[in-house]
Amino acid sequence: MNHEQLDENTLKEYSAVVLAYIGDAVFELLVRTHVVAAGNRRVKDIHHDTVELVRAQSQARAIRLLFDQLSAQEQDIVRRGRNAKTIAPRHADPADYQMSTGFEALLGYLYLKGDHQRLLELVNQALGFSGN
Repeated sequence: MNHEQLDENTLKEYSAVVLAYIGDAVFELLVRTHVVAAGNRRVKDIHHDTVELVRAQSQARAIRLLFDQLSAQEQDIVRRGRNAKTIAPRHADPADYQMSTGFEALLGYLYLKGDHQRLLELVNQALGFSGN
């Protein structure tokens, strides 16, 4: 599936929360694909493994470990997402939720920019940190 790639100037106009909205969906799909590709199992087990990987705590841990490997521009996008005004769900630690929003903003940015190679590189590294 191809999508319209957005240029740098257009991407700068999008709020970090909008980038995170797209990044959340992209990450969820990639994680589901990763979990299903690991083997055919009961949907309940697949769902459990997926939830463990996409929850705020796991994403926050991954972006904290990845942060120093990011370019200055990528770090700025993570900061924009982290500092965006959001309301953390009751079950999530607010600091983890903010960091995960930064991670999702970066993924959304890379997806909309069309930099799928870098997107997959970061997601694969993030999944490696989870032990899966």
